[in-house]
Amino acid sequence: MNQQAVPAIRHYVHLSPGRIVKDGREVTAVQKPEDIYQLLQHPYIKFFKMDVLCKWAWLGAEYLLGHGEEAVYKNIDKEKIAVAFFTGKGCLDVDVRYRESIAAIPSPALFVYTLPNIMLGEVCIRHGFKGEHVCMVQPEPDFSEIFFYVNDLLAQTGMEACLCGWADASGEAADVCFFWVTKASGNTAFTAGNMEQLFRFEM
Repeated sequence: MNQQAVPAIRHYVHLSPGRIVKDGREVTAVQKPEDIYQLLQHPYIKFFKMDVLCKWAWLGAEYLLGHGEEAVYKNIDKEKIAVAFFTGKGCLDVDVRYRESIAAIPSPALFVYTLPNIMLGEVCIRHGFKGEHVCMVQPEPDFSEIFFYVNDLLAQTGMEACLCGWADASGEAADVCFFWVTKASGNTAFTAGNMEQLFRFEM
């Protein structure tokens, strides 16, 4: 009997204001998400309409996944790519601003971003992912829970790969750590311990 391959962490990225690390290598020390966006070669005007959480999550996905012929998912059916994001504060910044706007005229532009799972939509639209997805709110990164959900997506739903991890942003603070996980085995096994080790090491 053939033993089933253990899913692997193929790439990871960790972003915070002033530091972006991809696969253990520092990419840039730029502070603001708008300035980081300017460094990219993939224009996406809608970026400037996003709330702060979506901007950081979008940037994390851009740096992790790449684009075109350099995209890490270029040989994978996009119907079989899942996305699983976890966040602490969610869209709290927008919730406050939207509540303030209700005193005059409620802002439709803000209302769109009053759900934390909108960052899933922004990333999926950008990269064309059409697989399963989940967005969970928790006080802090729980890599055992992330592992549980992602492992289930890969084992039970026919997904071949998953973009997963932690995305949290509020005001000037942000912390995003994403992992690109595939069913094919590799050097770094997909485990809760390995995710946490990479996350803590890059903090």
